[in-house]
Amino acid sequence: MKIFNLILAVLFLLFMVVQFNDKPDDRMFWVILYGGIGVISAFAAFDKYNRWAMLLAMAVIIFELFSRFPGFGLWISEGMPSIMEEMSASTPYIEFAREYLGLILSLGVMITHYVRYTRMFRNKK
Repeated sequence: MKIFNLILAVLFLLFMVVQFNDKPDDRMFWVILYGGIGVISAFAAFDKYNRWAMLLAMAVIIFELFSRFPGFGLWISEGMPSIMEEMSASTPYIEFAREYLGLILSLGVMITHYVRYTRMFRNKK
């Protein structure tokens, strides 16, 4: 698990760096989210977990999933076209879909960390 968590840490910190190229009104959210998950993953590699940080991250992600669902729904209603194309004014669903999938990936990582934390905590009792 140590290597897996270190890989996750590096990946999410790289995701964070890429976000500095995003538009300013959206940049800080993604930098904080991906950076936080990268740090949580780095600590998880050494079996150091902060329950409240994980719960806060999951709560933020779930809130954002609900609030951004209409944009994701637009991509679905368009027939789920490729999101690998370049974004343009005529294809706003590309960014919506990418962001939503990034949130789903983030939630999956946080759930994985939380499940591992609860198993470790249960075994220590």
